[in-house]
Formats: sequence, C-alpha cells, structure tokens
Amino acid sequence: MAVAFIFNEHREVLFLQKKPTSAFLPGMLVPIGGHMESGEISDPKRACLREIQEETGLGEHELAGLELRYIVHRMKDEREIRIQYIFTGEAAAGSKLVESKEGRLLWVDCSTVSSRHVSASTEEAMRHFLETGIHNHKTYIGTMHGMQGQAVMNWAVLEDWESRVNL
Repeated sequence: MAVAFIFNEHREVLFLQKKPTSAFLPGMLVPIGGHMESGEISDPKRACLREIQEETGLGEHELAGLELRYIVHRMKDEREIRIQYIFTGEAAAGSKLVESKEGRLLWVDCSTVSSRHVSASTEEAMRHFLETGIHNHKTYIGTMHGMQGQAVMNWAVLEDWESRVNL
C-alpha cells in the first residue's frame, strides 16, 4: 500500500473515514492512499499520488514536500506480509477537496489521532512522526509485532550504510 499523511497549515492531518459498509477497515480513519497497482510496485510515490488524486482531488501541484518517510512491515494471518509506504506532505493553503466515494474526508488535529478509530500501524507511525520524524527528513522502517496483547512497532533508520563506510 502507498499512503500519505497530508498536513494543512493548522497542524491537522487529512484522513478518510471509511464507510461502515466498507469491506476493508469499515468505519475507521485511514491515511489517504491505498493499494498499489501492478505497474506501480517499483514506484510507490506514483501510486500514492494517484491515490491522493482519486480520493481527494488534490493534484501533485497542490502538494508540497511529499516524501517517503516510513515503510511499515507486518504479518497478517501468519501467511501474508503487508508492506505500507507512508509519505508525508503538505496541502497548499485553500486547496479544495472533492467528495470521496470511499468515505468522508476529515481534517484531524494531530494531537488527537491516537484517541481516534485508527489502525495500530497508523497510530504508531503518527506517534513516531510527531515525536521524532518531524524533526528530520530520514526514512524509517517499522516492524510491527505483538507483545502481551499489544501492538508494538520497532523502528530503524533506512540508510545506505555502504556510502558511509570508508574503504
């Protein structure tokens, strides 16, 4: 999946509240984005831009600083590895949103995301971004697992370590 935390000038982040009848995460708040198409596997940013356009009407020219910040891995049902590419960016002031067929678009105060109906991976990525990621431009890898019945995310910086080695 390729999704984005899109922020506005009021320190709010844009979410899609899925319809209660949705087959995937019914009623939950999800970041803008979705499944990558087969031709986008090697270009998650292109997939993210397509999904943003489809779900919000925002074009690339209305977004600033869209960059890959998180790659989250998790196991689903002991048989499926899920990979989510999370981008961050800012919507241009005064941008108009379209109605989404998948649910309702909502601007949510960043400080309240953890108290909303969001997935554990979304909650953890937003928490990490607000505590750490907002202060730099690094890309982080997150691996989610369970510990004592709670979702836990382990974070590491994704970097080209070979370029840092003196040969």
